[in-house]
Amino acid sequence: MVDRTLFIEAMRHVAQSVTVVTTIGENGATGATVSAFSSLSADPPSVLVCLRSDSRIGLAVAGNQVFCVNVLPEGAAALAERFSGRFDAEQPDRFGAIDHVEGPTGPLLSGATAFECTLDKIITHGSHDICIGNVTKVTKRGTSPLAYMDGGFKVVRPEAKPEE
Repeated sequence: MVDRTLFIEAMRHVAQSVTVVTTIGENGATGATVSAFSSLSADPPSVLVCLRSDSRIGLAVAGNQVFCVNVLPEGAAALAERFSGRFDAEQPDRFGAIDHVEGPTGPLLSGATAFECTLDKIITHGSHDICIGNVTKVTKRGTSPLAYMDGGFKVVRPEAKPEE
């Protein structure tokens, strides 16, 4: 097995889209910044997110059986920070004073491309749950996503074409 520190250092060089996963239902409305998000299948349309098993968002998604993945656009670093939990002492209501729309699977954040999902399956691995969701609705914004790599937020830009 590879050394944990080496694994973490190597993963810092993998760019990820920044998402805020939200949920709503009997277990309440909550949201958290998450970087472990991926498409899973087009047949049926499905995605996966990885959530810490004992976290507020992990427990709420398991209980509510629905979630919404909001892929944040460029310029939304403050929103990502808000949902990271870093400022919960000063601002305990993560949804307070931000532009969003209540959806049946969780709040949809303004400017984000959103994947609304019903929970299909949870696979627990180590400290995290892999939550597989069947996508019931997509809100496509067409904006470039905010990315995270090497401890900071990044923007996605097209690669320069080689000169001919």
